[in-house]
Amino acid sequence: MKKTSQRRAIDNYRDRLSKRGMVRFEVIGRDTDRDLVRSVARCLAEGGPEADRLRAAVSGTISGVGPRKGGILKALLESPLAGSELDLTRPREEGRKVDL
Repeated sequence: MKKTSQRRAIDNYRDRLSKRGMVRFEVIGRDTDRDLVRSVARCLAEGGPEADRLRAAVSGTISGVGPRKGGILKALLESPLAGSELDLTRPREEGRKVDL
């Protein structure tokens, strides 16, 4: 069968999307959420650090897994100074006298 011009235009558009690593899909939701869903999709499609933060936040919310505890401690234990026997104590001084 011969493709209509409209069908060829749609196919060409989807080919251009796939070359950019994008796909088109349909979402069913409430009418009041239309702008929100579109803005989230736009942000994710643009990529970059903001999209990564949004993706992580949404994924964490959907999966029900909260932020992991102990992240700071883990980073400190993996630092290059861990186990280097540094003396981080400070001498205790009384301070100065002040006339009031």
